[in-house]
Amino acid sequence: MNYTLKQISEITKSEIVGNQDIKIKNLAFDSRTIYSTKNTAFLAISTKKNSGQKYIETVIEKGIDTIITENKIDNSSINQIITENSVEFLQTLGKYHFEHSHINSIGITGSNGKTILKEWLYQCLSNEFVTVKSPKSFNSQIGLPLSLLQIDKKHELGIFEVGISKPGEMEKQENVFHPKIGLLTHIGTAHSANFSSEEELINEKLKLFKQSEIIFFNSDNELTGNLINQLYSSKKLISYGLKSNNDITIISDVNDRTQDIKIKYFEEEFYLPINQRDEATLTNVLALIGILKQFNLSNLKIKEKIDALKAIEMRLESIEGIRNNLIINDSYNLDLDSLKIAFQFIGEYNKPKKSLILTDILDSNENSEELYSEVSELVNEQKFDKVFLIGEEISSFYKLFNSETFTFNNTNQFIESKVINDLENQVILLKGARKFEIEKIKEILELRKHDTVLEINLNAILHNINFHKSLLKPETKMMAMVKANAYGLGSYEISEFLQHHHIDYLGVAFADEGVELRKKGITTPIIVMNPEQHSYDNVIEYNLEPEIYSLRVLELFNEQLIKSGNQQKYPIHIKLETGMHRLGFKDFELDELTEKLNSMNVKVQSIFSHLSSSDIPEEKEFTLNQLETFEKNSSYLIEKLGYQPIRHILNSSGITNYTNYQYNMVRIGIGMIGETSNPDIKKQLQHSVSFKTVISQISQVKKGESVGYSRRFKAEHDTKIATIPVGYADGIPRLIGNKVGYIGVNNKLCPIVGSICMDMMMIDVDNVIAKEGDTVTIFNSNPSLEDFSKYCGTITYEVLTSISPRVKRIYIKN
Repeated sequence: MNYTLKQISEITKSEIVGNQDIKIKNLAFDSRTIYSTKNTAFLAISTKKNSGQKYIETVIEKGIDTIITENKIDNSSINQIITENSVEFLQTLGKYHFEHSHINSIGITGSNGKTILKEWLYQCLSNEFVTVKSPKSFNSQIGLPLSLLQIDKKHELGIFEVGISKPGEMEKQENVFHPKIGLLTHIGTAHSANFSSEEELINEKLKLFKQSEIIFFNSDNELTGNLINQLYSSKKLISYGLKSNNDITIISDVNDRTQDIKIKYFEEEFYLPINQRDEATLTNVLALIGILKQFNLSNLKIKEKIDALKAIEMRLESIEGIRNNLIINDSYNLDLDSLKIAFQFIGEYNKPKKSLILTDILDSNENSEELYSEVSELVNEQKFDKVFLIGEEISSFYKLFNSETFTFNNTNQFIESKVINDLENQVILLKGARKFEIEKIKEILELRKHDTVLEINLNAILHNINFHKSLLKPETKMMAMVKANAYGLGSYEISEFLQHHHIDYLGVAFADEGVELRKKGITTPIIVMNPEQHSYDNVIEYNLEPEIYSLRVLELFNEQLIKSGNQQKYPIHIKLETGMHRLGFKDFELDELTEKLNSMNVKVQSIFSHLSSSDIPEEKEFTLNQLETFEKNSSYLIEKLGYQPIRHILNSSGITNYTNYQYNMVRIGIGMIGETSNPDIKKQLQHSVSFKTVISQISQVKKGESVGYSRRFKAEHDTKIATIPVGYADGIPRLIGNKVGYIGVNNKLCPIVGSICMDMMMIDVDNVIAKEGDTVTIFNSNPSLEDFSKYCGTITYEVLTSISPRVKRIYIKN
């Protein structure tokens, strides 16, 4: 976009305060992800859940001088646009910008595959046309118009995702964006809980294509095929999918890996080499072929495009580095959009210094001087301490960069210089095109170099938190439990991410956990759920808030509070016993409790209890009795105190099963990881943790030969056995050896055989195509964390917290 304030006000019928001639090229709506203030306006979006109005002061401090708001602010130095509805303002501006762009457009909707198809199409078509696409997964009522505002005069083609979550939303989306080419991907269970039937969900998605000239749709779902043919019989409809009745399908055996896959496109047949052959990938490839054919690409060119197709990683990895560095690895792709996203991401970390390693940008249609001028402007605004440029092209523009800048022709030259040995206690962003292989730099910088890793997807955690929030009232606070190293995921990394996303409280088990978070810069309020007597001085020194569960504990803490010389009312949290019989005040102690509280220099910040069986439907009566007891005793305590503390009793399963008892705050733990006992809720959550390793060696074992210690497994026939570098020292219990447990290799479950060793275990790979170096999934989706826990005869909490610290944690953000 490139409009003056006057033009924007005329388009959106809004009021201007200030300089109406100022140019706006970028809109920011999240104060945390502002990577540039030049020609940028902050849009204070107001929704039911949040108001951007409260972040205006923060963005002004960052250097933003133009605000778009529903409520005029008292600041004469700031330019303002006053609008009645911020979301409608954005949609009106996005619609105007799209309709005056005159570009060809592809609109993608559906339940699964939208983002990957958008990225594949971009990779295949961006060299044929000057193309713009949705960044990340910007497909919502806010994300779609923001995506459309990226369209420039030079663009010939736009590829945009369109998402909905409830009835009535697609009509608004279609009013803003009406694609010439429509693509309907697989219809699954995402958001299906908000629709009365699958038919209603499909019909809602189809509204996007009212003005489309051609529609590609996945017809493996018979209902989808029937509905689209009823609604749009006058349009050009092309079906794709794995069933033989589709216009675009596969007519060869996909399991025969000795042969390329044979594609049928209407009456035409041709072969394509496709290595990844799971149903989702194959279905997406068929959709891709259909659209490439629509743009008149030859079969040979389509084959070349698919051969060259990069894996869509779309992720940034956060890895613990040597010398107390934090490595942000984004060496999967490099263009201006992904560079901006990476700059947003590193803004979430509060290390004192940051450095950038950046390579040439390849496959760009822009003039080099214009491209690197824009790149340097973006980089300079981030105020890196050091910038390392790799590549002859970008190095020639080193004078444009304000930071201390070093140049290298290639990655090997950079490594041989050993300049990275001087970096410590920094965030180091690795941003490069794949050609430069800057993952070599990552390998030098990372602290742990094992093949066995625990991947934590931060986006999935945020999705799961937001899903639980969607069940609550907007004003209900949320506390995230990060005890036991955040269930094994890494307490600091998870806490820092949650703090960035404005979680209200963090909960730890012991004071030491809270102290460590404070030392690393976590400022969010922290409740210590089990403060030990010897830790009270640390609790006070590091501004932690203790759980108080007995009169003895209260008196001991008060003694330490007096010794500390504290002059202000200190926040504490009162635990009530409601039937679990673990910790907490009973009803007959409440009078004495309030008498003591009112005589001490403390403030009851919250009153809470814990549900023992909120995840067990058969124990509903008991749970309701607990809730009744909590209501009665907490109300009595509040009356005696004479003021209103926060109340909370719901854990993750309580949020989903007893939502009406949310009080002022809820606590989320395993729910943010994506685990629940409720099958309907499970469909709405995302897997956030993957435990992976690789095959070290594959051996041919003959009938009668044994495997491992004590010869506990003997081959019943000639078979292939793979050894993988993970064992009981990494958190795999010995009891799941000898075919009790299974792990995934190339999407198939393989039994664990023999005794699990300290650092290794063996699996039977006789029925799967596998080679040394292949990825092995200990748990993620196949098997799931829940499945793996069942093999172990325990619960998901124990599995996660048992994973050894020596297993490298990698934090992923899409």
